[in-house]
Amino acid sequence: MNVIVVGLNHETAPVDIREQFTVSESDLPRVLVDLQQRKSILECVVLSTCNRTEIYAVVDKLERTKHYIYGFMEDTFSVTREQFIPYLYVHEEREAVKHLFRVTSGLDSMIIGETQILGQVKQAFFTAQQVGTTGTWFNKLFKEAITVAKRAHRETAIAEHPVSIAYAAVEWAKQQLGTLANKRALVIGAGKMSALSIKHLQASGIKEMYIVNRTFERASRLASQLGGQAYAIEHLPSLLHQVDLVISSTGAPNYMITEQMVRNTLEKQKRRLTLLDIALPRDIEPSVAQLDGVTLYNLDDLKQLLDQSWEQRKREAQTIERRIEQEIEQFYNWLSLLGVVPIIQALQTKAKHIYETTMASLYQKLPELSDRERKVIGKLTKSMLNQLLRDPILQIKELSAAPDGEEALQYFIRFFALEQERVQSGETQPVQEQVAIHS
Repeated sequence: MNVIVVGLNHETAPVDIREQFTVSESDLPRVLVDLQQRKSILECVVLSTCNRTEIYAVVDKLERTKHYIYGFMEDTFSVTREQFIPYLYVHEEREAVKHLFRVTSGLDSMIIGETQILGQVKQAFFTAQQVGTTGTWFNKLFKEAITVAKRAHRETAIAEHPVSIAYAAVEWAKQQLGTLANKRALVIGAGKMSALSIKHLQASGIKEMYIVNRTFERASRLASQLGGQAYAIEHLPSLLHQVDLVISSTGAPNYMITEQMVRNTLEKQKRRLTLLDIALPRDIEPSVAQLDGVTLYNLDDLKQLLDQSWEQRKREAQTIERRIEQEIEQFYNWLSLLGVVPIIQALQTKAKHIYETTMASLYQKLPELSDRERKVIGKLTKSMLNQLLRDPILQIKELSAAPDGEEALQYFIRFFALEQERVQSGETQPVQEQVAIHS
């Protein structure tokens, strides 16, 4: 079995391509089940954020599985593979594992070291667990990736002076509008990104702020927590007439602001309108950018700002990269033991059977032995067997991790005449930490 990652992100695909591959939270369970039912897919997790869509899978055939995943993407997103393959990256085996660690730690993000992706990976993994599309490999791998990311942010300075897409959006707005102290802003959406936008706007001294959401109760709750005035979604067109700046970040499937809506606004006001669309799929119809008196920016535009002055974060990232390499080694050491565990168990079972049969025969031939004598003989015999097995078991653990580990395992099975079917089925009890024959 192998791990594979197929995906596209802010580095490989522009926003108009990325938005075609978003998976909503409500659709994710269905998408996961469909993916796992494809040929060669044994385990799977799908990660979909504003900056990436990635398919993680444990597969039995690497080369063929890529084509099965491409077929899944065609069916799910209604885009032909000829259209999306140029934007894809594919990572296999160790590179796939490394990619997951880097993504979860924020090293592959638009903002190096950002923490939002950690929560998104956790949610993607937990959803896959609940649906039942993860197993032994991914339950271990994703938990380790999440743990490493938490430690990275706790033990390094990579998250100092925290920034986010919302922070970059407000900074960009300040560059375009100058001071925000005399400006009015409209925030569309009531999620985490909108809340961050509101906080950054307040820190920049915004004069007045309005909050609109498809669910008015959520907008009202956000306004009561952070400040601003909440309005129902039907007030959106009239609010556009009153503001200088709009930051939109919803999960809406359709445009929240259309070209016609902005045209109507421009007819009624003479001030310029700056629109920041930090949603994916996009909230603002792209053709709005062609209108006079309007400035429209999206996620890709913000990347220019985010690429500036990350030297400190990059230095901290190098420390995390070294830790990730160590974690990859540990994961593959753990994987190597997955194959040897049932073999060790089979050897212990066979030794235990020999011990029990031998002792039963001994007690039958020497019925005059006292209970104390039986205990002494049993203890010494068991100790001899444990000592005899200890070195072979330690050796096979080491050999199984070598490049020819599979061949070594097969020789081990033959040398000790273990039951092949029993070994392959894993029909054994868990291996004890200390190799021992238990009566």
